[in-house]
Amino acid sequence: MRTATVLSLLLFAACQRDSRKVVGVIPKGANHLFWQSVHAGAIKAAQEEGLKLEWNAPPTEIDTSRQIEIVESMVNRGLAGIAVAPVDRKALVNAVERAADAGIPVAIFDSEIDTPRRLSYVATNNEEAGRMAARRLGEIMGGKGKAAIIGFKPGSASTMERESGFQNELKAKFPGIEVVALQYGLADRAKSMTVTENVLTAHPDLDGLYADNESSTAGAVQALKGRNVRSMKFVAMDASEQIVADMRDGWIDSLVLQDPFRMGYESVKAIAAKLAGRTPPAIIDTGVALILKNQLDEPRSKELLHPDVQRWLRLQ
Repeated sequence: MRTATVLSLLLFAACQRDSRKVVGVIPKGANHLFWQSVHAGAIKAAQEEGLKLEWNAPPTEIDTSRQIEIVESMVNRGLAGIAVAPVDRKALVNAVERAADAGIPVAIFDSEIDTPRRLSYVATNNEEAGRMAARRLGEIMGGKGKAAIIGFKPGSASTMERESGFQNELKAKFPGIEVVALQYGLADRAKSMTVTENVLTAHPDLDGLYADNESSTAGAVQALKGRNVRSMKFVAMDASEQIVADMRDGWIDSLVLQDPFRMGYESVKAIAAKLAGRTPPAIIDTGVALILKNQLDEPRSKELLHPDVQRWLRLQ
């Protein structure tokens, strides 16, 4: 009798879990701290809203076809909502519009898409992130010299906006600085290191460097360390434990940081609002901050640099 009661309770609990609406979250990748933080924020929101979270990422951050397959699978299975960070702003349009046709609300996060048929856009103001980096680099370069950009990939809306904001701000505020190269690391640290080395070889008089995402930053700093180029003025975007350590050691001047935890959290919250009959904001700006070396141990810096990811991932 006792065993039967326990089994009944377990079955009841399982049914309760299965009755939760499922929301899919599809980042560009899963390996970097940035995406792990997005995942943690999404879990927190799902827990608060009584939703079940399905997390599925392409094997690399440039795998457009696999990301499309994941979206289409979620649509075919009739998930209650989908949040996606498009690898490419054009290539994902058909898949997202197909979800909309099926009545599935889609929140776009991190990187924009070329269709208005989305529920909310949850992201950093990427133009401002690029402008912020340009202002800092222009200041520490003294308003003159040669600079280069190590980017992510062509077609990625978020990083292309950063590159545009960076270049436009330099032209407007620091006309004495010439951007002599824009090279792409394609979400690969080794490739980012190689293209940075190539830029350093082609421009031995280079004064400044801007890397606009985590993998580009990690690769670029390895290139600088490999050549012992400590004189380079380097402003980078995104962080990892190693990147922070390199900044403490003086290889990186400053970091432009996003809030990926909030990105995941607000994306799921937007879908939950729609499922409850409410209308979430069309655009949710998750913020951006410039962190200098002497600010690494300040409370807000610690919150952005060291989010409590494992606490939430353990609940998934």
